[in-house]
Amino acid sequence: MRDKAVVLIVDDVRINLQTLAHILKEDYTVKVASGGAQALELVVQEPIPDLILLDVGMPDVSGYDVCRILRENSSTVNIPIIFVTGKDSIEEEEYGLSLGAVDYITKPIHPSIVKARVKTHITLKRQHDLLKTMAVRDQLTGLYNRHYLVDMMAGKVSEAKRHEQPLCVIMVDIDHFKEVNDSFGHLEGDKVLQKIAQILQDEARREDVVARFGGEEMVIILNNCSLPEAAIKAEKLRKKIESSEPEGIAISASFGVVQMNEVNNTCEKLFKCADDALYKAKELGRNRVEVYESKK
Repeated sequence: MRDKAVVLIVDDVRINLQTLAHILKEDYTVKVASGGAQALELVVQEPIPDLILLDVGMPDVSGYDVCRILRENSSTVNIPIIFVTGKDSIEEEEYGLSLGAVDYITKPIHPSIVKARVKTHITLKRQHDLLKTMAVRDQLTGLYNRHYLVDMMAGKVSEAKRHEQPLCVIMVDIDHFKEVNDSFGHLEGDKVLQKIAQILQDEARREDVVARFGGEEMVIILNNCSLPEAAIKAEKLRKKIESSEPEGIAISASFGVVQMNEVNNTCEKLFKCADDALYKAKELGRNRVEVYESKK
């Protein structure tokens, strides 16, 4: 989580932008937009805002329309919006809140009120983000947890079938991990897990899903990736893990790789086939990549 929350201020009047930015700049990273259209462009650019202060009456795209568009987009629906406007009737405030805004500040603004409202909603947003992260992330490694993996996998399988794209699963298991715990202690073993998880995450594409499957097993979901490409990826990861020596401990990992086809076309079957390939890698001496040979 970022040290400083990001606040996007949207207003078509320059002095209003400057005033609000001056009030908030010491406590937050401030982004500004001089109209609704620019706000819609900036809101999806890094750093993504944690909160938006939004004027209502703008000549290009009104604040109400901006709010409506953001609430209809899954990637922006949870960004809290506070309307800052000269429209001070009860009806206007009710309408703004009905669109999904979390608060409504009327002009002329009072710095202490702006600071207090922004602080409250930033705190609530960060608490929500933390709870959301805890629900889908493994606490030790920071990778997605198994529950999230299973949910996400169903969507990945569906999407691959719909678009007729290849989908591969790589299952990774750290070799002789019990011996690591027995010889060096569980704290060192945890550090080894964290290091391996970091390697997998660092090498992942944005669209990949990397998760802890359980214990020392991890899974990578590669959509729009062929079996030969997935095998090459797995071999690259194997070499990287072998050379990493986390905490000065010699480590290796075994890999099982499978691609979805007409037979292996469900989450359960793909996980089972990847696990079968992984078991074969273990049987053949560990520290190797094995590709599942389809029975079709």
